[in-house]
Parts: sequence; C-alpha cells; structure tokens
Amino acid sequence: MTTGLIETEPRPHISLWAIFTSYFIVGLTAFGMAIIQKLKALVMDNQWLSEEEMNEGLAMVQLYPGPLMVDFTAYVGYKLRGVPGAVLATLGFVTPSFVLMLILSAAYFAAGSLLWVRPLFLGLEALVVGILVNVTLDMGARALKGRGEAAIALGAFVALSFKVNAILIVLAALVLGALLLKPSANNKTGARAMSVTEPASLKRWIAIAAVIVLVLAAAGFAWALNSDIGRMGLVFFKIGSVAFGNGMTIIPLIQADVVDAHQWLTLSQFADGIALGQITPGPFLITAAFIGYKLGGLLGATLATFAMFSPSFAMTLIFTELLGRLRNLRAIRGALAGVLASFVGLLAVVLLQLGSVGIVGPPSLALAAGAFVGVRYFKWDIVWVFVVGLMLWAAGMALGITGGM
Repeated sequence: MTTGLIETEPRPHISLWAIFTSYFIVGLTAFGMAIIQKLKALVMDNQWLSEEEMNEGLAMVQLYPGPLMVDFTAYVGYKLRGVPGAVLATLGFVTPSFVLMLILSAAYFAAGSLLWVRPLFLGLEALVVGILVNVTLDMGARALKGRGEAAIALGAFVALSFKVNAILIVLAALVLGALLLKPSANNKTGARAMSVTEPASLKRWIAIAAVIVLVLAAAGFAWALNSDIGRMGLVFFKIGSVAFGNGMTIIPLIQADVVDAHQWLTLSQFADGIALGQITPGPFLITAAFIGYKLGGLLGATLATFAMFSPSFAMTLIFTELLGRLRNLRAIRGALAGVLASFVGLLAVVLLQLGSVGIVGPPSLALAAGAFVGVRYFKWDIVWVFVVGLMLWAAGMALGITGGM
C-alpha cells in the first residue's frame, strides 16, 4: 500500500567540519546566478539529500521571507545535522563574502575623497543600471503571469513612486495575492514527492528555541543601542522578517529605509554598495555589511549582516519541521505570486532612481547598454561584465572620454 510519499534511506553521517568547509568553498567561489547551481551540485554530488528532498527545500524556502540561497543552505545543513549543521553551513556560505565586503568597504570609504574615485564609480553605477534592467525584465517574465499580477506590479510601482512605505506595499500585495490570484501549482516535486521525515525530537525543538531567543536578543541589543547603528540593525531585522525573494527583489526595501527614510547612504553610495555585492562571491545581500560598515565599522557590518539573515534562518528551521506542505495551498501560492509581482514594480522604481544618478551622459548610457546586452544575450558572467566594463571606463577616463583621472 502506497501513501503517496517517497521513503528516503537513512543518510550517512556528515561531519560538521565537512559541512562548514564545503559551504565555505561555495561561498568563496560562486558568483551571481551560478550560486544556486553550485549549491544544488554540492548536495547532489555528495548525495547528502535525495533529489526530492532538495527540490522540496527549494520550494519550501519560497514560502516565507528571506534570501532564498541562504535559506536553502540552512535547510540542507539542518537536514544533515540539525541546528549545528544549519549554523555551520550558513556561516561557511556567508563568511567569505562578509570578509571580502569588509575589505572592500574599508577601501571604498577610505578612498572616497580621492579625485579619481568618484568618476570611476560612475562607471560602476552605469554597469549596475544595465544589469538591473535585465533583472527587472527577467522578474517580470517570471512573475507577471496574468492581469492580476500585472495590476499588482503597477500598483506597487505607483505607490512607491508616491513614497508609500515599501513594507506596507509588500504586505498589501501578499493579501491581494492570497485573495485574488490563482496560480497553478508547481508540481515538479509536488505532494507525491514529499519526503518522509521523522518528527523533531525535543532536543531539536530546544535548539530551535535557542536560535529564536538569540535572534530576539540581538534585536533587543540593537534597540538598546539607541543610535543610528541600532536603528540600522532594527531596519535589517524588519526587512529580513518580511522581504521575500532573492537579493535583487529585496533591494527596493533596503533603499526605502537606508536611502529615502534615514539618508544613511546617498543614492550613489547605495548603487556602489549594490555593485560591490555583485562582484563579491556568495550571497548578494552581503551589501548589508557595506551599509553597516558605513555607520559603525566592524560592529555595524556584523549587526547588519546578522539582522539581514537571521530572521529567515530561524524560519527555515521551523518550516523544515512543520510546514513543508503549505506550498500546495492555493492561498499560499497566491500570496507568493502577489508579493513577487509587487517586487517587479518596486524594482522598476529603483531602476529609474539609480538610472538618474548612474546615467550621466552618452558614455555611461553606452556602458549600461553594453552590460545589459552582455548579460542578457551573450550570457556573460556578471563578474566579467564588471571587470571588462570598468577597464573600458578607466581607459575612457585616461583618454578624457568619460571624465578625468
């Protein structure tokens, strides 16, 4: 007699050190869209999970807020070795990009007064604009499946243009999606591909509770600081608790608070932070460390990074134990579709705003167009787009075409 579920064989014991080092290597070497492929290959090549379990995790991490790739990493680590496995997998994945971002942030803010730096970073911002055009088009193609999704995206665009709070826009899209949208189920894994897992032991629930207490304690610490560093930490805790999707979809929410509401960064600095997040390996939202470093050095960078990733990390542990099947509920799928549609409109606003500071003349427009064509039609790696683009821009500076050096 079949139950419609796939039985999984007992997993081999994986050492915590192997989990940490494996994800450290991925975090050190994977860039851009190649990250998810490397994360999947790591799981399958080592036979850590079955393909059904892996696909189940990829579907599950879309059900709640947080950066997908970091949450998927935590999911795999938790399935392998419980909370310690999730912690070490996530630390291994995030640490290389965090350290690199600290170095780049220190260099960026130290060199900001040099006369040649600002013209050089204008080229970097133009490249970001070109890449964002491609991201916005890709998101639109995936998320705008019908008139309902298009209406939500348009409403989000208009609302953010009129300075409506971005978090409220996302929450409204979530409710509208749950009530009005009826997306078809993605049954690549489906109910029949759900893996059987044993109920969590009391020891695991105690460990999960300890993680939740730690996250709340860190939020309390940020609140107790009563400073810009603390307020920045609370902003990232808020965003990490409500923002769905990948790094680019969350960028509009970060800009709304960091640039528009609090003026902690200028729009140009924010664009540069996005660029640095693109050229570092690992999770793109390590841009949070750049923002935190600007406000509070190492403490600010650490707090911002922890606040960005920890809320959804805790959610991953809970969802892995309890709620894997919720993705098949129509209201859940509708809510997710509504939120993703709203991000298309929000990202379009960010694109226009960054374009206003990144496109300052024909040379920067040509550079942005080249970046767009390179990533969209020639499928160039984003890192090489930045490297080649900056080399061309610097050459133009030396020749006096794009500005003096």
